[in-house]
Amino acid sequence: MKIIFSIVLFVYLTVAGITVLANVSEKPFVIPELKEWKGEAGNFIPSDDARIVCPAGDQELLRIARLFAADYAEMFGRTLKVVSEKAAKGDFVFALRKDKSLGKEGYTIKITERVTVTAPEYIGVYWATRTLLQMAAQAQNQQLPRGVVRDFPDYALRGFMIDCGRKFIPLSFLQDYVKIMAYYKMNTFQIHLNDNGFKQYFEHDWSKTYAAFRLESETYPGLTARDGYYTKQEFIDLQKQAEACFVEIIPEIDVPAHSLAFAHYNPELGSKEYGMDHLDLFQPETYTFLDALFKEYLGGEQPVFRGKRVHIGTDEYSNKEKDVVEKFRYFTDYYIRYIESFGKQACVWGALTHAAGSTPVKSENVLMNAWYNGYADPVAMAKAGYHLVSIPDGLVYIVPAAGYYYDYLSIGYLYENWTPAHVGKVVFDEKAPAIAGGMFAVWNDHVGNGISAKDIHNRVFPALQTLAVKMWTGKQLVIPYKQFETKRHLVAEAPGVNIAGKLRNEPGLVYEQAVVSPGYELPYREIGYDYRVTFEVEGADEPKGTELFRSPDAVFYLSDPIRGMLGFARDGYLNTFSYPVLKGKKMTIAITGNCEQTCLYVNGELVETLNKQVLYFNEGKDKMSYVRTLVFPLQKAGNFKSRITNLKIYQE
Repeated sequence: MKIIFSIVLFVYLTVAGITVLANVSEKPFVIPELKEWKGEAGNFIPSDDARIVCPAGDQELLRIARLFAADYAEMFGRTLKVVSEKAAKGDFVFALRKDKSLGKEGYTIKITERVTVTAPEYIGVYWATRTLLQMAAQAQNQQLPRGVVRDFPDYALRGFMIDCGRKFIPLSFLQDYVKIMAYYKMNTFQIHLNDNGFKQYFEHDWSKTYAAFRLESETYPGLTARDGYYTKQEFIDLQKQAEACFVEIIPEIDVPAHSLAFAHYNPELGSKEYGMDHLDLFQPETYTFLDALFKEYLGGEQPVFRGKRVHIGTDEYSNKEKDVVEKFRYFTDYYIRYIESFGKQACVWGALTHAAGSTPVKSENVLMNAWYNGYADPVAMAKAGYHLVSIPDGLVYIVPAAGYYYDYLSIGYLYENWTPAHVGKVVFDEKAPAIAGGMFAVWNDHVGNGISAKDIHNRVFPALQTLAVKMWTGKQLVIPYKQFETKRHLVAEAPGVNIAGKLRNEPGLVYEQAVVSPGYELPYREIGYDYRVTFEVEGADEPKGTELFRSPDAVFYLSDPIRGMLGFARDGYLNTFSYPVLKGKKMTIAITGNCEQTCLYVNGELVETLNKQVLYFNEGKDKMSYVRTLVFPLQKAGNFKSRITNLKIYQE
């Protein structure tokens, strides 16, 4: 009997145990993925009057709580009151608590009948709020699984660099990317403020080659690009926005190569021997000019460059002659020390293997972007004392539609294989002290290639989601790539941000309107890839420039300003179909668009496809791809005379 009873009891307990285990909450999916999760049974249900409870008098913690409350309201339409009272069931509780094992940015979240967030420093509390928002967005009624999170990054610097020099990137885009980066715990945003195109696309004439410097300058009136720039106050405000959500902006003025904008302003600065995009390192005026330029943004009690770091470029200068190499090394050392004289840490692109010489270059407390091992051997640079940012060009460089490097990063390979310890073919130990962290970059090398800011986002966002994981969790693979690739689509860009113009995740009809009157305002700003917009039109005599719809980013024309055809404009590019709307003619128009092309259908028949063109230069010796894509604008109807009916918008 005892044996039978024991067997029955064992079976009962085993079955009961399985039942208990089955009720334990599964690990939530967030990006970057959680380092540690201990699940418990049940869910946290925010109360109808849920609050965020913080210690009285801790102004920074209260500020973070208010940011969380604002994002929560934006995403879920629920108001969380911030208080300094006793916590109750259904509340969120924020507090600082020492824990050396979590490092500077780590945090703990304990989810029971309330949610308790603790961290050694404020940044950890803020990162925890990003985790909570992502978890709540994937749950029904913002319920959270009960359990304990312990999360901390492997790498301190987790970044993205964007080239605003060759293509102007609107301020609103940068503002949105600050929010996106913060949502994914990416803490470093390098903004490349000047650069130039390749002269073979501009008649091999430096004076005609596109170049731009994107900051307002009072020291050198006329230096600032006329086709797009940021005022000093705008750039200050952008940095303040970033600081508020623990993202550091590193401004970059790239010298002494990639510097044609300065030679356009003053031709005496350009090198007659190595190209006008190279500054003349032997010309005293070069130093006078750059000293004053950097001082404009670094001097004074409230400098334009607010952060702790400033990037001075220093890549891809000629190394043909020994005296030039030594002068380049002198120049690099000079501006490292000049930046430091304003209390900033200097950042450089790795070039000192390419420019090997005897002239000393300061390495202590200098941050070096390790981008190509032929230019800067990472082992030698680490031995010399540089702190390295892993940004290997052969793995993490996006150059849209250029045909080299990557149009879209190989995110599957990166997810499974890369960490910041991998600098090209050199592999350091994980979390090696010489590796400060990692970045990826988008370079707009091909000036005039039709790429829009929306197209850049289409390339950058999946890379950012993926690399946010690899810079936070390092070598630890939390889930297989195929599972990650499916789940990452469940996570939005950021609270209140929708650069892609996604109106739903599933295909189908998004919006319809029986009659569209002139000036009518739609509830949507735009619709992104992949879409289909259809409408019926009874044509009128429309003057050139008549708009059907516009948004802040694009215009779709019933009659374009040049030819009077159906067409669209965005990012300074005008693309037209060879098809007009004619007076008195009735037809059904459909526009479809994806990340490769834009198509026009009339009465169900494909009329024209605007896809990638190849532009030839120099009698066919050089070529460039030209992209004709459109995120379709919807925000406001134009002042047209035609009758527009039966508008239907599909997300495909």
